[in-house]
Amino acid sequence: MKNQTNGEVSIEEMAEIINNYIQQNPNDQYQISIGTDSQSTNLTKVVIAVSVHIIGKGGIFFSDEKIVPKMPSIREKIYYETSWSLDLAIELSQLLAQYGITQEIEIHSDIGKNKKGKTYTMVQEITGWVNQAGFRCVIKPNSYTASCIADKLSK
Repeated sequence: MKNQTNGEVSIEEMAEIINNYIQQNPNDQYQISIGTDSQSTNLTKVVIAVSVHIIGKGGIFFSDEKIVPKMPSIREKIYYETSWSLDLAIELSQLLAQYGITQEIEIHSDIGKNKKGKTYTMVQEITGWVNQAGFRCVIKPNSYTASCIADKLSK
């Protein structure tokens, strides 16, 4: 993972940085979210972002990217993105628990309920999958970690 302040960090180092960040203001409300987005040309660039947002005070984020073969369908892209987000969320939640951080991690998915949108038909299955994995699924327009951070970095 990459962070503007700390450069390249392992997931264990990311968990420690998140813990230190939260401990600076332990009484504040914060939200940890993971979101993924991808862009395709001849290949597909997939970017994952982890954000820790202290409400009213800004936040920090980490990101990573993969270049994979071009994905032929939006369905394949959304499933790939969601799978990567869930894998990271499971690992990160276990590491944060070692610091006593049990804050729910949200999965921000780049899908929405706009009936004219390409992902409308996937909302129920993706949110169900994420919820069954034990995480809260947030979709557009509120999925800022996927729709803003990861989206910007994937371009």
